[in-house]
Amino acid sequence: MNKKLDRRKKYTRMVLKDSLMALLQTKQLSSITVKEICEQADVNRSTFYAHYQDSFDLMEQIEEEIIADLNTYLNQYNFVKEEESVQMTEKLLEYVASKYDTCQTLLNGNNGPSFERRIMDVAQQFLIKNLPNQYDIDSDLSEYAGTFLIGGGINVMKHWLANNMDQPAEKVARLINSVTIQQIEGNKE
Repeated sequence: MNKKLDRRKKYTRMVLKDSLMALLQTKQLSSITVKEICEQADVNRSTFYAHYQDSFDLMEQIEEEIIADLNTYLNQYNFVKEEESVQMTEKLLEYVASKYDTCQTLLNGNNGPSFERRIMDVAQQFLIKNLPNQYDIDSDLSEYAGTFLIGGGINVMKHWLANNMDQPAEKVARLINSVTIQQIEGNKE
């Protein structure tokens, strides 16, 4: 009986998440009501409130799952050396491509900058932790350099998604990394 209940809970949560994602394609998160989510999901409001406090709580759970999944995916790889940063960027792009609809919706701005900020944090954790060591950047400035470089990379990724991933992930990853390295090398002189 418990497995049946767990499956029902999982299904309900999935339907609610899918409904919010569908609504986010055309509306801002702040203007989406619980009633709209429930109508889209074909569930009662009491069912919604059994799982989430409001639409923002639901959005936070969606983001948390994606970020946890992304971290798990990237932790499978060991990115320490400079040449491995291209592979890491490529793996990040491949992950985003595998979750195209979700990431495209979450990065379109209708839910605010929260998801983009979280992606930046993950990228910073994986890419920038070795930046001062690899590129002789003052450790006091490495956070600023990381924010600048990752922000550009995130915008390239958003553009790539908006263009239906018209270029291979490897090619885009190499572009991001070459521009990043050029920027860093130019600042050292």
